[in-house]
Amino acid sequence: QVQLVESGGGLVQPGGSLRLSCAASESIVSSRVMGWYRQAPGKQRELVARVTPSGNTDYADSVKGRFTIARDNAKNTVYLQMDSLKSEDTAVYYCNTWPWSAVYWGQGTQVTVSS
Repeated sequence: QVQLVESGGGLVQPGGSLRLSCAASESIVSSRVMGWYRQAPGKQRELVARVTPSGNTDYADSVKGRFTIARDNAKNTVYLQMDSLKSEDTAVYYCNTWPWSAVYWGQGTQVTVSS
């Protein structure tokens, strides 16, 4: 069974940056649309960004211009570069395919933006 493992979260001040990584145990990154999702306390999980096998990207309006999604097919890894972070970006971040598949949800990585 394919596993997706997220890492790179942490505590950062407003305006700061973080780079999240999602490592897949098998080569699904190169063949599937991959997405980063997040879930803030008391809110539903939402799609933040997605990238197609050909490299086309799409972003939620709330992160457009601040976040960048990228994939490294050779490493079976998807990245999310997050710049100009805001307190409202605080959430647990997950990667999954798009549309998401229940079997791929991992533990996620916590991102906390606070001064």
